[in-house]
Amino acid sequence: MRYERVVPARFIDRPNRFIAHVELDGRVETVHVKNTGRCRELLVPEARVYLADAGEGTGRKTRYDLVAVEKGTRLINMDSQAPNAAALEWLKRGELFPAGTEIKPEFRHGASRFDFGLCTPELVLLEVKGVTLEQDGTALFPDAPTERGTRHLRELAAFSGPAYVLFVIQMGGVDHFEPNAATDPAFAAALRAAAGAGVHILAYDCRVAPDSMELDAPVAVRL
Repeated sequence: MRYERVVPARFIDRPNRFIAHVELDGRVETVHVKNTGRCRELLVPEARVYLADAGEGTGRKTRYDLVAVEKGTRLINMDSQAPNAAALEWLKRGELFPAGTEIKPEFRHGASRFDFGLCTPELVLLEVKGVTLEQDGTALFPDAPTERGTRHLRELAAFSGPAYVLFVIQMGGVDHFEPNAATDPAFAAALRAAAGAGVHILAYDCRVAPDSMELDAPVAVRL
């Protein structure tokens, strides 16, 4: 998963969920934030951020998308669309199921839409969750309560066929993954219940560069 043009900038503030102010080449630029989550531990004043440049003449209100940020020595991709894009590349490489398996993004089953349906030929449902929250080497999800995420877990648990949840940790160097029970106890309980019902819970970290992100290695899951 790669961005065509990326430039560094300095974060100033975030007046709402959708935009931020950054210092770019000595001027203040308003940019689109490609993550509506809180990200309070990431977007702090003076943080070095990276912007994907959409170019001129696109008709957009903002030319740049904020896609990554440095937190200490760690580079974190915070683009909420990147996990699905990286997961699709990973699936196409045959990392989970054989290469050539039919993959259907945005797959509707019942009353919900899941990130992927795979024909193996048995139908498999796979939901992807992007993880940007890290505390003392632990990757945590979610960073804010998610009723939709909890509902998806319950539906996966009730599904009669194979089901997976893939937590894409948008950084490297973490020790393990666990649900953020302090922030969303309902999600944590639903994740444990889904695992108990046979849903496969996977977590992978990523190789992250300012202009790219790809799944790397499995990370231990602690429920």
